[in-house]
Amino acid sequence: MKNTESILKNIENLKKSASDEISINSQKSDLEDWRIKFLGRNGELSSLMKVMKDISPDEKRIIGPKLNQLKNDLNDLFQSFQLNNSQTQKHADNFDITLPGRNISHGTLHPTTLIIREICDAFRSMGFQIHEGNEIETEKYNFDLLNIPDDHPARDQWDTIWLNLTNNENNYLLRTHTSPMQARIMEKNNPPIRVVVPGKCYRYEATDSTHEWEFHQIEGLAIDKNISFSELKGTLYQMSRKIFGSDQQVRFRCDFFPFVEPGVDMSILWEGRWIEILGAGMVHPKVLTGVGYDPNEYSGFAFGIGPERVSMLKNKIKDIRNFHANDLRFLSQFVN
Repeated sequence: MKNTESILKNIENLKKSASDEISINSQKSDLEDWRIKFLGRNGELSSLMKVMKDISPDEKRIIGPKLNQLKNDLNDLFQSFQLNNSQTQKHADNFDITLPGRNISHGTLHPTTLIIREICDAFRSMGFQIHEGNEIETEKYNFDLLNIPDDHPARDQWDTIWLNLTNNENNYLLRTHTSPMQARIMEKNNPPIRVVVPGKCYRYEATDSTHEWEFHQIEGLAIDKNISFSELKGTLYQMSRKIFGSDQQVRFRCDFFPFVEPGVDMSILWEGRWIEILGAGMVHPKVLTGVGYDPNEYSGFAFGIGPERVSMLKNKIKDIRNFHANDLRFLSQFVN
């Protein structure tokens, strides 16, 4: 039996060795060398079969079928790799290097990203820096420091999403606008300041073709000595002409925002109609005082732009929900 076990082990070793070598040496010339080594007249399989004449009839009944199975396995293995090699060579022979290449399908930037970059580039050309801020804000920065105290009726204008993160000092929320960055930037920097802050905002309100509970806003802030309302108008005129064209007509009308005084909204004349695209105004003295600035020494202006609304006008988009639908038929229309 020891002799039988030894022969069976040799059969398994030969099968493994042949399988390993053919995986490595699968080229046409290498396959022929492999066939001669394992299946040839003087190959390793023939050498192993010679033991049949030296073993007993009982051992032959065990060893014989194993050797025949090994022979069949090696032949199948050889033919399989030979066929694969032949097909590979056929494909290589038929390859025409003069044929035009295939276009690679690739994505584009999201339309919201594109318009935010375009607007930010317009302000960057006027000396503004780009900042980003927290999407989770405190009540202090989202409301209190922007002249919207707890009992102010203007708080009803913002449908706030409050977070269950209240501690002894702060109530947390998803910011309803990017305006909190006004206070944060002024607290950490001395004038002059010229920044724009793009980012996401959140409001608990119904979704329709012109409203989303999640949207983007671009906040702008300029603080220095002797900044006037005419500088605000000039800055926004320049921005609108960079975005909509040099002949774009704009209109300013009085409006109310708690953190500016006076406040205005700016509309553009688009296809015969005046359409509001942003709110703005001179920074309220209480906001300046709240961050440690002297309103008798410094003044400034602020504005907030809805980039999705700007993109809807430029690209004739009828429904703001398209920006969040992830429909490739919509998104693929926009080129970087």
